Amino acid sequence: MLAESFNHAQIVAVVPDIVTAALALIAIVVVIIIVVIVGSFFNVWIRALTSGAHVSFWNLIAMKLRRVSPKLIVDSRIQAVKAGMEMPTDRLEAHYLAGGNVMNVVRALIAADKANIPLDFKQAAAIDLAGRDVFDAVRTSVNPKVIDCPDPAKGNQMLDAVSRDGIRLLVKARVTVRANLDRLVGGATEDTIIARVGQGIVSAIGSSLTYKEVLENPDEISKKVLKSGLDASTAFEIVSIDIADISIAGMSGSREVANVGALLETERAEADKTLRQAEAEGRRAMAIASEQEMRARVQEMQAKVIEAQAEVPKSIADAFHKGNLGIMDFYRMQNVLADTAMRESIAEGDEDGS
Repeated sequence: MLAESFNHAQIVAVVPDIVTAALALIAIVVVIIIVVIVGSFFNVWIRALTSGAHVSFWNLIAMKLRRVSPKLIVDSRIQAVKAGMEMPTDRLEAHYLAGGNVMNVVRALIAADKANIPLDFKQAAAIDLAGRDVFDAVRTSVNPKVIDCPDPAKGNQMLDAVSRDGIRLLVKARVTVRANLDRLVGGATEDTIIARVGQGIVSAIGSSLTYKEVLENPDEISKKVLKSGLDASTAFEIVSIDIADISIAGMSGSREVANVGALLETERAEADKTLRQAEAEGRRAMAIASEQEMRARVQEMQAKVIEAQAEVPKSIADAFHKGNLGIMDFYRMQNVLADTAMRESIAEGDEDGS
C-alpha cells in the first residue's frame, strides 16, 4: 500500500512538468513561426512604411494567402504614391489575379498623368487585359511613331502603282501615327493602317492623268490620302503621310539615265511606231485580199463571156434550120469577121513598132 501511494504521488508530481514543457515547446514553435513571417514581410513592410505607402502586416499575409506577390503590389503602390497618385492595393491585386501586368499599368498611369492625358485605372487595366502594351500606347500618344508603308518586314520595299498614261511608279511612304487611347480596345492595328495607306496611294496615283503630275507634286498624293479618313476604327490617329521615295519602274540600277522624260518619250515613240506598222501591215493584207477578190471576179466575168461565145454557133445553126439566115448572109458575116481580125492584127503590129 505504501509503495503504491508513493508511485501515484510521483506520477502526479511529474504530470505538471510535462504539461509545462509541452506548452513551452508550443510557445517556442509559435514564436519561431511569427519570427519567420515577420522576417519574410518585414523588408516589404518597412519599405512601404518609409515610402508613405503604408500596407499592414495583415494585408501582406492575406496577399500571400491569395497567391499574390506582396513585393510586386507594394512596389507598384510605392511608385504610384511617389508620383502623387493614390492607388489602393485592392485594385492592384484584382488586376494581378486577372492576369494583367500590374507594373506596366502603374507606369502607364504615371506617364499619362505627367503628360496630362486623361487615363484612369479601369481603362488602363482594360487595355492591358486586351493584350495591348498600355505603357507603349501612352508613349506613342505623347511621342508619335513612324510606320513604313509598305512594311519592309513583309518583303515589300516599294508600292507599285500605275498612272493613267500607263507609266509604272514605285512609291514608298512613311506614316506618322499617334495612339488613340479611346479606340485602343477593339481598334485595328498597324497592319490595317499600312494596308489602307497603300491602297489610298495606289488609287491616288491611278487617278492622275500623267506620271509627271505625281513626280512634280507628290504632296498632292499625301493630301488626297490624308483626307480619306483612313484611321477610322483603328487604334491610331494619322498625323501625317509623307512620300519618302518615288521613282519610275525600270529607271534604277544599271539603267540609270539623266533624262527620264526623253527616255519615256523614246519608248513611247517606239511603241507607236510598232503599232502603226501593225496597222499598215493589216491594211496591206486587206488590199492584197481585195486584189485577189477582184481577180477572181475578172476570171468569173471572162468565164461568162466564153460561155456566151459558145452559144453563138448554136444560135447560127438554129437560124439556118429555121430559115432566118441564108448561106450568103453567113459568108458575108465570115468576111466581116475576117476583115475585123485582119484590122486587129495590123493594129497590134503598129503598136509593137513592127
